[in-house]
Amino acid sequence: MTEVKTTASKMPKDARQYVPPGIQFQNHLNALLEGLRGKGLSREDAMAALFPGTILPGDTYEDVLTTLFSRAHLILFGPSGSGKTNLAKDLWDLFPKDSWVVDGCPLQDHPASLLDEATADRNPPCPICIRRFSPDGTVDAFDPKSVSAEKVPVRIAHLREGFGFARIQGSSEVFPDHLTGNINLVKLEELGDPMNPLVLEPGKLLQANRGFLLVDEIGKLPLGTQNVLLQALQEGTVTPAKSRESFPSRFVAICTSNLSDLDNINDPLSDRLTSVHVEFNRKHRRNRRIVELARARGTPFFQPAPLLDTGVRMIELWRLKMADDNPDVGEVGSNRTMIDIAYRTEAYAELRGHPIPTFDDLKSGLLHGMRGRIRARSGDSFEQNSRMVEDFVQKNLETLAKQSATSFWCGFFRTSLGGNQKDGEAVVTEGRRLIKDNELQARVAQGENLFGNFQKLQGYVTNRGGIPPGVTPLAAALSTFEILDRFSLFSCEGVTEDD
Repeated sequence: MTEVKTTASKMPKDARQYVPPGIQFQNHLNALLEGLRGKGLSREDAMAALFPGTILPGDTYEDVLTTLFSRAHLILFGPSGSGKTNLAKDLWDLFPKDSWVVDGCPLQDHPASLLDEATADRNPPCPICIRRFSPDGTVDAFDPKSVSAEKVPVRIAHLREGFGFARIQGSSEVFPDHLTGNINLVKLEELGDPMNPLVLEPGKLLQANRGFLLVDEIGKLPLGTQNVLLQALQEGTVTPAKSRESFPSRFVAICTSNLSDLDNINDPLSDRLTSVHVEFNRKHRRNRRIVELARARGTPFFQPAPLLDTGVRMIELWRLKMADDNPDVGEVGSNRTMIDIAYRTEAYAELRGHPIPTFDDLKSGLLHGMRGRIRARSGDSFEQNSRMVEDFVQKNLETLAKQSATSFWCGFFRTSLGGNQKDGEAVVTEGRRLIKDNELQARVAQGENLFGNFQKLQGYVTNRGGIPPGVTPLAAALSTFEILDRFSLFSCEGVTEDD
């Protein structure tokens, strides 16, 4: 939105009333959902559509939105790498960014806090604006009834980092002053009074005023720092240690925590946050979608779908079978690892001069990606955990590759071939001929009307994954068929569709 500057007397009537950030966010989300429902989406699909970059279990979206619609602050907790921080960032992306503010106010006060007595009582302006619009520049003389709307400059501000949005990364080195603010030495030299509110450089909680606060890994904050955050959540104000006065700090707070850090959050602070468990997806197609979205944002590189699928299944199996009480390997089963495997498979293919990744590239990518997520506390423990990963991959890789190959074949067989057994046999026969005959491959690539059944597979491969520049549809189909021929029995009897 183009910045608009005027006075409070000329503000639109519907903008003159102060709306707390939580209600503002609720109204905005409700309008977005109504728009999506108006396009024909179901309630569940509309909620998921708000988060196109984050794939989570369906009930998680509802839990999050229910919390926000009740105007409560939120803590997303769950295993490392389950998507908590991405979800929090998506919520900031959804937050309405344009707000009317007092021009020149470092905390972006709403004009109503200066002009309306009831609003000023519930949501006081910052000490800086109080002095600025007080008849004699003192706190005691400030009275909203005496402030002229024609003399209050206002503008539409677009919330951004440091002005309506702040992020705190949990750490033992985040002290209360990081949240409340520090003395600006230049201003102190000008004013000479360390207690004057003008010398305070706003900290994270003040920067988030009227907007959004993201606290990543809140359980890693020291207790003293947690207590400062608690005051803001309870009262909507912050009292810096180096100030005589309180500053407004009203925002929507979204916090995250790994399971291991939950006990470090003090009880009063925890009581102010609504807990939503963000767990790993149990549906295979959702996990596949996580990897596909990540790859879509990266460099185009074709990877046969059965290989990509095998990497996803490996992490799903790890989550089911491996104990989750070993923090050194807790990250191995994360969404990040699942994505890493796809990238590392492609990296091995590139280094080895393979235009399309092979099964050996996948195996190397699996080992590299999973070992790369081991927490290295010592050489001995790393080697021990590396052997555990290697044994796991060695034991399960071929079985999972067969599942992925069979799933892919049956999807093609049922959709593109309509379950016709003779056509399926023809695809296998034609594929085996083509793989061995470069001359035939050249003729098909040039457009000769040969091997019509196999070309159905080629179309299925192309439509399913897209073919980047530098890879021909025939090459993509042949590399995929090679995986199918190695691991699939080309039988769909008793095979159900992946959930």
